[in-house]
Amino acid sequence: MTTYPYEDSQDFARKADAQDALGSYREQFHFPPGPDGKPVVYLAGNSLGLQPKNAARYVQEEMEDWARFGVEGHHHGRHPWLHYHELVTEQAARLVGAKPQEVVVMNTLTVNLHLMMVSFYRPTKERFKILVEGGAFPSDQYAVASQARFHGYDPREAVLELKPRAGEETLRTEDILATLEQHGHEVALVLLGSVNYLTGQAFDIPAITRAAHAKGCFVGFDLAHGAGNLKLSLHDDGPDFAVWCSYKYLNGGPGSLGGVFVHERHARSKDIPRFEGWWGHDKATRFQMGPHFDALPGAEGWQLSNPPILQLAALRASFELFDQAGMEALRAKSERLTGYLEFLLDKLPPGYVRITTPRDVKQRGAQLSLRFQGDAPSMLKRLADAGIICDFRKPDIIRAAPAPLYCSFTDVYRFVKTLEGHARG
Repeated sequence: MTTYPYEDSQDFARKADAQDALGSYREQFHFPPGPDGKPVVYLAGNSLGLQPKNAARYVQEEMEDWARFGVEGHHHGRHPWLHYHELVTEQAARLVGAKPQEVVVMNTLTVNLHLMMVSFYRPTKERFKILVEGGAFPSDQYAVASQARFHGYDPREAVLELKPRAGEETLRTEDILATLEQHGHEVALVLLGSVNYLTGQAFDIPAITRAAHAKGCFVGFDLAHGAGNLKLSLHDDGPDFAVWCSYKYLNGGPGSLGGVFVHERHARSKDIPRFEGWWGHDKATRFQMGPHFDALPGAEGWQLSNPPILQLAALRASFELFDQAGMEALRAKSERLTGYLEFLLDKLPPGYVRITTPRDVKQRGAQLSLRFQGDAPSMLKRLADAGIICDFRKPDIIRAAPAPLYCSFTDVYRFVKTLEGHARG
């Protein structure tokens, strides 16, 4: 585990910010004003990322081209709409460690999850179970249960949930692998979040993928809390598919588009069932409007409809910043920043707060999940009154996520010192 020489002082935080090579990216985002009119400390990027300053300009450009060209904007705009989604393809691929052919930005997360399960959840009488983490995000739970029912199975029998050991709050990798060793012959699909939304635990994608494939299972990951947070290597790690949203760490805006990864070994498979739509049809013959579907190779072949340009424009503004900064540098800063948060929290009075996210940096991203003594919702309000934005998950968890693209060491210091003031009365 990597450790850094931290200090509990404002001077240290300011010095760390002054030496931060990524510090200037903070100026590329709009921060909401706090009660005092000053920018808030924003630790809720794991729920909704901040707005990049270029997003409005990029959206406005497409509004202007719509007004100027009408339908001809598909071919004659500044960024012709016919190919607009391709502007973010290579950037998306770099974000998740994939080849461009393996990714596409489209739809929203749960829609994409259902589309992937159409293709990769193919139950049989002997192999029909879906292995998930207990406490997965509710939408994932609903999706897998509904897919099981759609295929005629009772979710109580078809959905196999991984649970932490008694007295523990996160899963152990060895227990996941042991479950696969014991039940893998019954499992059609392994579907885990790369980072659990509640605990902040990051799972070992390559180890789980290898173990699942050894048992003949398809493997998918929900990267809602992983994309833009962790340094991912999806192509090399080899899961069959992954899906993600872009409104959290990726700052695409509320309800923004999702993304899909399909490993290249499936790029030209003709025997994989899928739901078909015209935007997934071969580009060379798409506008011949023929009656038979001819899938594009790669992830683009799972597209259904032409994409919403205004949402893509906003997302493009954020992807440019990620591409400039690079996930390796962002991840390195994230480890230091979240480590500093952990360091300061450990100095609070004993018993005041408990960190439930793993201490091992390899098992977490930017988020620390915190359990406080007393009333967590009231604590959340006190923080908001002090100009600090986190979020709350029932029954008693406050999640704090210093996103490295726009958060600072001074933000972290101010957050913990506000807690300390409350703790000491």
